[in-house]
Amino acid sequence: MSDIYRIAIDGPSGAGKSTIAKAVAARLGIDYIDTGAMYRAVGYKVKQSGIDPDDAEALDKMLADTDIDFTEGRILLDGKDVGDVIRTNEISMMASVVSAKAPVRAKLVEIQRAMGTRKSIIMDGRDIGTNVLKDAEYKIYLTASAEERADRRYKELVEKGEKVDYDQILEDIKQRDYNDMTRELNPLCKAEDAVELDTTGMGIEEVINAVLDIVK
Repeated sequence: MSDIYRIAIDGPSGAGKSTIAKAVAARLGIDYIDTGAMYRAVGYKVKQSGIDPDDAEALDKMLADTDIDFTEGRILLDGKDVGDVIRTNEISMMASVVSAKAPVRAKLVEIQRAMGTRKSIIMDGRDIGTNVLKDAEYKIYLTASAEERADRRYKELVEKGEKVDYDQILEDIKQRDYNDMTRELNPLCKAEDAVELDTTGMGIEEVINAVLDIVK
């Protein structure tokens, strides 16, 4: 393994990419870059600002005045920790909408690529191996059935005390899959040189070890 290397993890919503990437980063002693959180942060700002995502001029103006960074595992939007407020179902859907907008992707991909030139990182998202880090040393496509992903999300939200409907979560996941896989700009797909890992029925530790086996 070289001194500086990049691990790209792609996959659909709810596949556990962030959880696994964070754990693998900790085991390997490298930095974790949560690209999904970056898009959620933009989605959150769009929502809070009352901007129409289809208003290109307003979106460009907002992005020019937007700063996103990671510090000690926290995501900062314009200097404020937004980790707790960007994980709602509503913001997930908005993230899917804004991630299809060319200006949003251009700004965030620029930030993400710059991170990958300075140090060893693990990055997860929808188009890391196919677009952001095309030359990453390791590429993994992490997936699971829509039902399994909905069940995980449902349990996660219930544990937080939220009143949620499983059927609605499943429908939202299927809709987000469709949005992500059919969008014109960098749709979600498995990179030709990526290793596919289906985590349906697997525990977190099993998945972590499977990823470490691929990297090592």
